[in-house]
Amino acid sequence: MIRLIALDIDGTLLDSEGRIPGANRAAIARAIDAGVEVALATGRRYDFARPIFESLPGPLTLILSNGAIVKTRDGQTLMRSLLPRAVARSVLQQVPEHRASAAVVFDRVREGQVVFEAIDWDHPRHARFFAVNRPFLSEASPLETCLTEDPIQVMFSGGCTDMRALFDRLRQSSDGFSVALTEYQHRDFSMVDVVTAGCSKGSALRSWSEHRGLQRSEVMAMGDNLNDLQMLEFAGTPVLMGNALPELKALGWPVTRTNDEAGVAQAIDKYVFGAQGSGLKAQGA
Repeated sequence: MIRLIALDIDGTLLDSEGRIPGANRAAIARAIDAGVEVALATGRRYDFARPIFESLPGPLTLILSNGAIVKTRDGQTLMRSLLPRAVARSVLQQVPEHRASAAVVFDRVREGQVVFEAIDWDHPRHARFFAVNRPFLSEASPLETCLTEDPIQVMFSGGCTDMRALFDRLRQSSDGFSVALTEYQHRDFSMVDVVTAGCSKGSALRSWSEHRGLQRSEVMAMGDNLNDLQMLEFAGTPVLMGNALPELKALGWPVTRTNDEAGVAQAIDKYVFGAQGSGLKAQGA
């Protein structure tokens, strides 16, 4: 019996236009009404996720910043795993060639949540993010001077090839930190998130499940990207989106419809409510 559903946001809950399909919203409401806890598990920080969770029924648990923060929908912090500032400083110094895209993210109420060395407000790749998050952004030069407290993470972004190389490099040299990679190949856009050692969506989901007294067999997780891997590995019922990366599909987990086809609703109908003829299938390696 499923008692907790962990849902990735981008590429899973949201369609390609950044909207929540009505069928997904209705399925989540049915699950909550049936007593199932729903957690959104995302790389987004709290305020960047706010427009999404505020449009969903409650209550919701929020696993944020790739597992570094767990909050309620009203902002109460339930769990927190910060990156030691000395480790954040070391990471920035290891990869000076990526400084232009680097940001340091803090667990703050409003101003200074995301700090860049310099912000190009008209950047072709980042302008929309900058515009949406303007009240929460600030600058510090050199960037290390912002590290007056432990941050949530250090974040890098760019093209898929460059970010994959950065991910591999940091993962090989990691000391006191973990690295998460999120790829959007159709947009040639990737993010590399550096969080404290052992931190991931999966570790946060495990800790929260234990706190709630739940077994793995009672947990279902849905995702589409590499930063969802540990969460899917932990869940007793892992489900991939039809638009998931091929290397995830190769693991053989069940695959639902794509994010543009309300795949979340299809999976909830099958695994929570036992709907027949759902069409989910396993993908072989």
